[in-house]
Amino acid sequence: MTNEQTPKTAVRGVFSTQEVRRVGTGTTTRKTVQKMYWFVEQHGDEIECQPLNTNYVPSGPKHRITMEELISKFSPEPEFYMNSVFPKMQELEQTVNKADVHRENGDTFSAEYEYSRALKVDVDNVRANFGIGLTYLERGDKEKAQNIFERLVKLDNAFEAEHKHLFNEFGIRLRKNSMLSQSLEYYQRALSLSKQDENLYMNIARVYLESRDIPHCLEYLFKALDIAPGHEASLKFLTWLTQKNLVPAAQLPTAREYLKTAQQGQNLKMSGADPAQGGA
Repeated sequence: MTNEQTPKTAVRGVFSTQEVRRVGTGTTTRKTVQKMYWFVEQHGDEIECQPLNTNYVPSGPKHRITMEELISKFSPEPEFYMNSVFPKMQELEQTVNKADVHRENGDTFSAEYEYSRALKVDVDNVRANFGIGLTYLERGDKEKAQNIFERLVKLDNAFEAEHKHLFNEFGIRLRKNSMLSQSLEYYQRALSLSKQDENLYMNIARVYLESRDIPHCLEYLFKALDIAPGHEASLKFLTWLTQKNLVPAAQLPTAREYLKTAQQGQNLKMSGADPAQGGA
């Protein structure tokens, strides 16, 4: 049943499903069979399937299925996987890797070219979307970056743990390019998928600081510290706000209580750091 087996991945390969549909009415009714191809991969006890696009690469939202569903509803397609899909997946990954190297070397135009090639194969490729978006932001091309931003906030896969580094870098770049409303929407989208990430709350606080909305800035800093009372970056951020006398009188007792609790619990001696200079 498996197309490829490794110690870490029990199931990995292409499978197909068939759906019988009735077309027409009365005496003109006929049956049609629609065949769909899926890339299926098992991670521990979880099995995910993702549809193949017309270029034979996995694209679009992933769906979780059970082993029972895989056995009863899916048929393995090992030859199709090895002869068509796997080579296309390798080619796509190599293109994105090449683009990443160009971007890291500061060659933004070559990076844009390679990312664009990748996106022609898979318009929803997360790494290529982040990469070309970062390329535009590094060049200060906000109009093109806006188009990528609108695509990324609709991609659930963009906010998965495997893309954490790119996700953080893109959010920081949005903020540093003064795309504050976009940055806020971006982080709020991430929060809708992960409500217990203190770094998200802290990054939203940074955006509110840039917007000079200190009450909301503190509100999200407090939420970050509710989740992780010892979160060093949030504590330094809060210390800096306090030292700069930016904390409104109504929120000052709460701010002092968070800092006091952290110092008692960890014996910390905090010195403030300008939060605008960093990012989680």
